[in-house]
Amino acid sequence: MQPLKNIRVLAVTVFLAGPYTSMNLARFGAEVIKVEIPNRGDPVRGNGPFAGPDGIKGEQVSSEYISTRFLKRTQGVKSITLDLKTKQGKEMFLKLAEQSDVLLENLAPGSLRKIGLGYDDIKKVNSKIIYCSISGYGQTGPYASKPAHDPQIQGMSGLMDINGDPEGDPTRVGFYIGDLVTPIFACYSILGALRNRDITGEGKYLDVSMMDTLTALMFMENLEEDMDSGVPLRTGNNSRGGPTGLYQGVDGGVIITAASDDQWNRLAEALDAQNLITDQRYNEFQKRVDNVESARYEIQSRVIHMTRDEMIKLLEKHDVPCSPVRTAKEVMHDEHFEKRGSLGKLLHAGMNDSVPGVGSGFPVLFDGEPLPIVPGAPTLGMHNQEILSKLLGLDEKAIQELIDNKIV
Repeated sequence: MQPLKNIRVLAVTVFLAGPYTSMNLARFGAEVIKVEIPNRGDPVRGNGPFAGPDGIKGEQVSSEYISTRFLKRTQGVKSITLDLKTKQGKEMFLKLAEQSDVLLENLAPGSLRKIGLGYDDIKKVNSKIIYCSISGYGQTGPYASKPAHDPQIQGMSGLMDINGDPEGDPTRVGFYIGDLVTPIFACYSILGALRNRDITGEGKYLDVSMMDTLTALMFMENLEEDMDSGVPLRTGNNSRGGPTGLYQGVDGGVIITAASDDQWNRLAEALDAQNLITDQRYNEFQKRVDNVESARYEIQSRVIHMTRDEMIKLLEKHDVPCSPVRTAKEVMHDEHFEKRGSLGKLLHAGMNDSVPGVGSGFPVLFDGEPLPIVPGAPTLGMHNQEILSKLLGLDEKAIQELIDNKIV
């Protein structure tokens, strides 16, 4: 399945949000051309360790070695080098944009516009282009010019305020959630804009903000009601909506959900505590919210002497939603993910075999099958010859001259 097979994406992307958007479009079959700075490339290329013909190295011993971080973030993408600050480099970029369907960038707001490659400039050579800009705070508003990476976005969005121990400090989520969730919105906005173009023939400019993304998702919760009623927003491993949360056994924790009357009743039966069903403190959802501490005590006191496996077996028997709290190492070695394609091998486009590490896959099956495996991440400028000859009609001599003049 390659629904974007005839779509070409020109990507001026760095770090994570832009590259992850590119990678997902490539997984759907798009030809994604990553435009990088000659002799430097994406800054992530310089962050070790590096994978190459002789395994993993702490330093980049040759151009064949690619940062493992870059490998994870750039699957299925082609790399060309082009100095966009030169007149000739800019002209070449415009010719590439003329033949592209999507232009994707996640530089600081206004960076491409300042060198004559903003949406208005690209639109003059390709009125049907879908131009997508991803940034920390968006292209407009009081924060637009502020530099931002995921940690700042987690702080500014309010996410850290609702995450962590009630008595502790606001806490960052343990992975780059802003950098990784925002691309999902960017991708399906691009798909929507492409579909709209099919209908109207018109291009579109997409302004995607990491902060807006996280804040919009946060307020899918009824946070305003919790604040008005004095419910603490930061509740650690427990829910703000009643006794759902983490409960400890003798050898580990289990997450239990009791978010409805039916689930609470089944939990009470599982724990041989039928009196909790009719107890006036707990017989309705809001009462369990109001009396959450005592409700949690009723559960914890009945499971404290159980092992994790005993807890899960008992709760599953009564159809109570529950799961163990697993380590990342346990998850990494669970065959479930490899069989479904959500985790897999880490691929390097310059090598026939995979390199040590775990590649992130696409977590959706289509008719029971994962998406086709895309090529691994490219070395810097790996596709210069292919792209510049195919799209710009340049021969090998002309390309070498561009390289010598440091334009490519």
